[in-house]
Amino acid sequence: MTFQATVLYIEDDEASRVLVERVLTYAGYRVLIASRALDGIDMARKHRPDLILTDINLPDLSGREIAVRLRSDPQLKAVPIVVLVPQRQQASHDKPFVAGASGTIEKPIDATTFTRQIEGFLHSDPGAVDPLAIEPASPSYQQERVEQLESSVRQLETSYRDLRRIDQIKDDFIQLTAHELRTPLTTVYGYSRLVQTSSAIQRVMAQDPEVRACLNGLVDSIERLHSVMTEIITVSRIASGRLDVRAAPTSLHSVVESVVESYRQVIRQRNLTVTVAPGDWPPTILADGGLLELAFSNVLGNAIKYTPDGGTIALTVETRGAWVRMTVRDTGIGIDPVDQIHIFDRFYTAGDTQLHSTSKTAFRGGGLGLGLAISKGIIEAHGGHIWVESDGCDPEVLPGSMFTIDLPLNQPHAGSASPPERDPHA
Repeated sequence: MTFQATVLYIEDDEASRVLVERVLTYAGYRVLIASRALDGIDMARKHRPDLILTDINLPDLSGREIAVRLRSDPQLKAVPIVVLVPQRQQASHDKPFVAGASGTIEKPIDATTFTRQIEGFLHSDPGAVDPLAIEPASPSYQQERVEQLESSVRQLETSYRDLRRIDQIKDDFIQLTAHELRTPLTTVYGYSRLVQTSSAIQRVMAQDPEVRACLNGLVDSIERLHSVMTEIITVSRIASGRLDVRAAPTSLHSVVESVVESYRQVIRQRNLTVTVAPGDWPPTILADGGLLELAFSNVLGNAIKYTPDGGTIALTVETRGAWVRMTVRDTGIGIDPVDQIHIFDRFYTAGDTQLHSTSKTAFRGGGLGLGLAISKGIIEAHGGHIWVESDGCDPEVLPGSMFTIDLPLNQPHAGSASPPERDPHA
């Protein structure tokens, strides 16, 4: 079928869309439909229609604002833009001209004359604007734009206040819940340790494999739950600025070796190769060793989790003036650029949460999305910085990822000293 021309119709009202599409299609036009202004702008830039028809009142932008946006595109300057205006607003129909529209058509449309009106706009000069229409329209249109801007700002301020209030309620709930659960969980955790060390229980476990399996499973689950609660409490302290950093001379090399050793069993089970380069390790840095161990443990755990069995993880260190830089490079599946922006956010998890599987060390195992947020909070509490670089996510090609950590040697709360510049080719 050969069409006379292509018409893009932007309208949020379904009944109007159906009517206009039927009338224009019957008249031989190809009709493109968009229910939102922003979708219509994208379609106009992609398909370059012969005429753009838009309602004057849309949820996201008005017909006049659509005309302004489209006229800024050189490829659409010669395209007629017609604004549909309700009869009650026809007295102010000249305002669209100022915004760059070619003219208006009254709503509801008259099906007997509608196609002739469209035909007239298709053969008219889109740049021909009646000078007499501009003068009375300009002040009115400018006033309307100011009122719309003020209304939008007020709505944004209200929404922002509501979001801040809801976010605070969420943080308070998480913190209170974690503390309420921590007390009974600590008791359960303590008793589980007593059970493990009890000679009588150990004799029973040695004699009955089923009892041993049940108790080991129970203790492992309690330890996992205790770890989750600790993460939640830690991240809540970071969010509220109440993380207690007790800085003292600390051996960074010892901290890293301790973290690697804590993963030794899973490294052997999954046939991973983890190397710690001799490097330029500083004798000591002024830091909280316990918190740094937690931060590095989460970074290394993340690398282990997203590196397939048989992969390699390399840790290197370099002292740069008053700073030390440590990198953790893996041969894993990598990180999508979109995820790289949010990967350090609280509760953020990459991938489909419907496929979530709870594990701290299994390949592509899941979690609460707190590990890297905790690492970032701890590193920044020491005056340092952490970021990630990756060429994208590909489970087949395995582009890998590199996490880089900069820490000051003697300024755990440094605010004035600048870290070394990032090397994009590091």
